[in-house]
Amino acid sequence: MSTVDGPKRDTVQVPGAPVRILLIQAPYYDEIVGGMRQGVERVVAEAGGLLEIVDVAGAFELPAALRMALDADDEEPRWDGFVLLGCVVRGETDHYDHICREACSGVMNISTDSGAAIGFGLLTVHTLQQAIERSRQDQHNKGAEAAQAALMQVALRRRWGLG
Repeated sequence: MSTVDGPKRDTVQVPGAPVRILLIQAPYYDEIVGGMRQGVERVVAEAGGLLEIVDVAGAFELPAALRMALDADDEEPRWDGFVLLGCVVRGETDHYDHICREACSGVMNISTDSGAAIGFGLLTVHTLQQAIERSRQDQHNKGAEAAQAALMQVALRRRWGLG
C-alpha cells in the first residue's frame, strides 16, 4: 500500500448545460472496475452531470466501442465526453503487452483524430493488489481521475466553442 497521497482535485466546473458522459467499461475484473466506476459516478454527480454506462467484453474492445459511440454521435451529439475503464493484470504470457499496447494506442489514435473529450482509466498492473489500490474510494481512484480528465476536456472544448 502506498503512503503517498494521490492528487487532490477540486470539483471540475463545466460551464453550460449539464455534462453528458458515456462510460464504456470492460468489467472483466468486476470488483476493480466497479470501484473505479464508483469514482466516476461520484465525480460526474459532483459536477452535476449525467452518466450513461455500457459494457464491453474486455480492454481490447474499448477503442472500438469508443469509435462506435463517436460514429453514433455524428448527427445529434448525445454525449459531451467519454470515460473508458478496464483492468489488465500481467500474466505469464506476452498477451498482457499486446492488449495494453493496442488498447492504449487505439484510444490515443481516436483521441487525436477526433478531438473528443476522453478520460482513459485502463489499469495496466502487475498484480491484483495494485489494481485494488487504484480502485479504492480515496484520492487514488483511477476512475475518478479519468472522469476528472474527461470533464476538464469537455470544459476546454466548450471554452473553444467545440461542444
